[in-house]
Amino acid sequence: MKSYDYTHRDGVQELNWDEVAALSHQLAAELAAAGVDTVVGIARAGLLPAVIVAAALRCDLWPVRVTRRAQDCVTYATPQWKVDVAPEVAGRTVAVIDEMADTGETLALVAARVQERGAARVITASLCAHTWADPLPAHVALTTDALVIFPWDRQVLVNGHWAPHPEVTQAIRAQRLPQKGQG
Repeated sequence: MKSYDYTHRDGVQELNWDEVAALSHQLAAELAAAGVDTVVGIARAGLLPAVIVAAALRCDLWPVRVTRRAQDCVTYATPQWKVDVAPEVAGRTVAVIDEMADTGETLALVAARVQERGAARVITASLCAHTWADPLPAHVALTTDALVIFPWDRQVLVNGHWAPHPEVTQAIRAQRLPQKGQG
């Protein structure tokens, strides 16, 4: 599955802030049971559930930036490192958290780097995941093949005015267009 291929989404699922908090708390409970003592959050949007989980677990949070985007536009075919993993993860049980596991590639890349940095144990987690993510995170609060609209993408500034995120609008349109070979 190709990242950002919205034609494969099955419907739309909007999440509000309360739902994001509840899903993050679910992850925190699971990760507490797994003995996590450190969180690595993947910037940008993965930091939101990572902060909630780290606060709930009362543990250290280290951000990384691995992305296919530049200035919020998908620019790269594969995830690019922008901010590396902190060396403080060495010897710890680390949860690597992102908001969405689409292909699973970003979480796997960061988890491998955390392991290289000497973590005692690495556990992947995401707020949401699609069934086709490979590898699928060890902990997922919501598995859905719908287009997930997060509250931070619902309205963004476009030319100085609040509007739906242009990528979300395009993704919804892509689901409605007939696919090649279909009526």
